[in-house]
Amino acid sequence: MAKISIAGATGYTGAELIRILYNHPEVDIVRITSERSAGFHFSAIFPQFRNLMDLTFEPLDPDAIAAGVDLVFLALPHTDSMHVTPRVIRQNVPVVDLSGDFRLNQAKVYTEWYKVDHAAPGEMEKGVYGLPELNREKIRGARFVANPGCYPTAALLGVAPLLKDSLIHLEGIIIDAKSGVTGGGKSPKAHLHFPEANESLMAYKVAEHQHTPEIEQEMERLAGRKIEINFTPHLIPMNRGVLCTIYAALNQNVTTKQLIDHYKSYYRGEPFVRILPAGTYPNTKNVRGTNACDIGLKVDARTGRVIVLSAIDNLVKGASGQAIQNMNLMLGLDEKTGLSLPAMTP
Repeated sequence: MAKISIAGATGYTGAELIRILYNHPEVDIVRITSERSAGFHFSAIFPQFRNLMDLTFEPLDPDAIAAGVDLVFLALPHTDSMHVTPRVIRQNVPVVDLSGDFRLNQAKVYTEWYKVDHAAPGEMEKGVYGLPELNREKIRGARFVANPGCYPTAALLGVAPLLKDSLIHLEGIIIDAKSGVTGGGKSPKAHLHFPEANESLMAYKVAEHQHTPEIEQEMERLAGRKIEINFTPHLIPMNRGVLCTIYAALNQNVTTKQLIDHYKSYYRGEPFVRILPAGTYPNTKNVRGTNACDIGLKVDARTGRVIVLSAIDNLVKGASGQAIQNMNLMLGLDEKTGLSLPAMTP
C-alpha cells in the first residue's frame, strides 16, 4: 500500500481526493493538513465520513508532510502553494500540485495573470503538465506534476485532435465555458453567496481569467506555433460541472461523421474520454462525480466552423480525479485504479 499525504484537506479538492481515495485499493492516506482545522478529526468537518475515516488534521509543515510517504498531494490555494511546493519537492518525494502555481512555464506570464510575483520561478519549468491524455509518458517518470485546471482540461481535450492534425485555422478560436460554483473554491466570496448565484447566469473575468494563458500554452505545444484565444467563463448555479463550447474555423472540408471518426481514432484506448455519436451532445449530469470527459461535435457547413462541446466534473476530471490518475501513473499503477466511477444521477 502506497502511503499518501494530503495538504489542504478541508478544501473542495482536498476533500474530493479523500472521497475517491477512500476506496482506492492500492493507497493508504496517512496524513492530512489544515491550518484552520488543525487538531480536529476529519469527520468533525465532513460528517459523511463518520465511522469511515477519522484522521486528525495537522498544521502544515512542508518537511513533516513528506516524511515516510510515497506521494504528496498539495491541494492548497493559488499563490499559497508556490511557497510550500519547493520545500516538499526537496524532500525527494513525488508531488502532485493541484494549484495553478506551477502550470505556467514563465514567471512573467504568471505575474501578469495572477497579479502577484512568483515566489519560486526556478521551479516553474520542473513540473510536468499533468494532462495524461497529452503527457502520459512524461507523467510516468515525473517526480513533480502540475495538475491542470478544470477549464483547461475540458478545453484542451476538446480541441487537441483538431490542433494536432492541423484541421483548423489558429486565429479566431473561441472557448465559451460554464462552471458550477465549486470551481470558485470553498472560501466565501460575494458572487458565490446563494442569493447572488442562484437563479442567475453570469460571465466573469472576461478576457482576463487566469486559465487563459494555461490553455494557450498547451494549445501552442500541440500546434507548434503561437495561439491567442477568446476565453469567456460563466458561473452556473449548480454545484459541479464544466461545459465548454469551442468554435473554430475549419481549413478543409470535412463532415461531422468524419470528425467524430477522427476523434475516436485520436482518443482510442483512452479510458476517460468518451466521444459521443452524431447529434448527441454532452450533459454535465452524465459526468457528475466521474473522471470522464464527454465530447460532442458538429460541423456547421454554412459557416465553415466546427463546434466542439466537452463536459467534465470540475472536482474530479477537472481536479482531484485527474490528480489521482496522475498519481497512479507516477506510482506505476493502472491509471484507472479507483477511478471507475459511474455518474451520480439524478
